[in-house]
Amino acid sequence: MAAEPAARDRIEARLDRLVRENRFTIAVVFPVVGAITLLASAESLLPGPLNFNPYLVLFGTLVMRLPLIAGVAPLLDRRATAALLALTAYSYGIEYVGVTTGWPYGAFEYGVDLGPMLLGAVPVGLPVFFFPLVLNSYLLCLLLLGDRAGRWAIRLPVVIATVLLVDLVLDPGAVALGFWAYDAGGVYYGVPWSNYLGWILSATVAVGLFDLAFDWQALVDRVNDCAFMLDDLVSFVILWGAINAAFGNWIPVALAGLLFAGLIRIDRFDFAVLRTLPVGREHR
Repeated sequence: MAAEPAARDRIEARLDRLVRENRFTIAVVFPVVGAITLLASAESLLPGPLNFNPYLVLFGTLVMRLPLIAGVAPLLDRRATAALLALTAYSYGIEYVGVTTGWPYGAFEYGVDLGPMLLGAVPVGLPVFFFPLVLNSYLLCLLLLGDRAGRWAIRLPVVIATVLLVDLVLDPGAVALGFWAYDAGGVYYGVPWSNYLGWILSATVAVGLFDLAFDWQALVDRVNDCAFMLDDLVSFVILWGAINAAFGNWIPVALAGLLFAGLIRIDRFDFAVLRTLPVGREHR
């Protein structure tokens, strides 16, 4: 039995080292290349099979998720695993209902396969796309709130609001690229307000399950000790800020700027450090 924890520790240490030694590539180069590739795909400028290639999309997303995966890995226990499995079932279920009935987000359909599709309707990689939006928001809010994060009546509403802010950046860019489209359109860059009412529901469920899954103080300790844990949010700001700017979606660009300001405030958006970080050392 002792060998299993030791093996897990070695794997986690290797993953930490992999991310730490490639921070700039993962957090900056990948989203920049991703934005260029997605914008080129939207204009059909790449060779046919490479335009919105679902496996490239999924691979690039997984690489950008590595800092968050490495950061959370040591905190995964049975309770956290059970909560994440419940959230996985919920995310597949609500997305399938949304695609087939139009509730609760509004009638929409995918225009691009984001990796293999479950039942021909829902991306198999949905948790990879959805979970980090919530967990990044959770971590950012924990650091910004400080001692106030200890009060669930403050912590949960603030995180839910931040998840909605993240989607106010994501959805307009995704619609502009043609990832998905709402049948009736919408006043907010083609996105209906019903989508955000649906996101209130999903964000509440997801944030509640994350709150059950993890001890918030343990998350604070880990993110304070792991300089790269929020690099996935850095990637998000770069990728979707650039895409929205390319389409002239200036409100989402401004909202991405708010996330940028939050990362600056907690000292997690320092490109100079990412470029020059010596092997084996972390910026704190």
